[in-house]
Amino acid sequence: MEPTSAGSGYRGDDFYCDVAISHPDRLDVVHEDSRVLAFHHTRPFWAVHVVVVPKRHISSLTTVTAADEADIRALLATVQSVARDVESKHGAAAVLTNLGAYQDSKHLHIHVHSGNRVT
Repeated sequence: MEPTSAGSGYRGDDFYCDVAISHPDRLDVVHEDSRVLAFHHTRPFWAVHVVVVPKRHISSLTTVTAADEADIRALLATVQSVARDVESKHGAAAVLTNLGAYQDSKHLHIHVHSGNRVT
């Protein structure tokens, strides 16, 4: 599969556990370690669009508990590094997460993006 088609036709509710984390070889990976995966979005909304996810399933930012501390620290360190790189290369970056009905995939994920919205 091409990296941009890794999510084509996916109909589940946790793309990150079901597809991305299980098959990083199908993605354009920016960073991977034992706790975190960061990759270029498979269907980008912006000119530069990277998604950062914890490898261990955490449903949402609002469900994080003290037991998730190590994963959240690793996630935020990766978000900071990716955002710093995007800002450096493109002059600006935004960091975003979605909650509740706005969260299509029920796995905590953070978007780092820059540039115009892709139509």
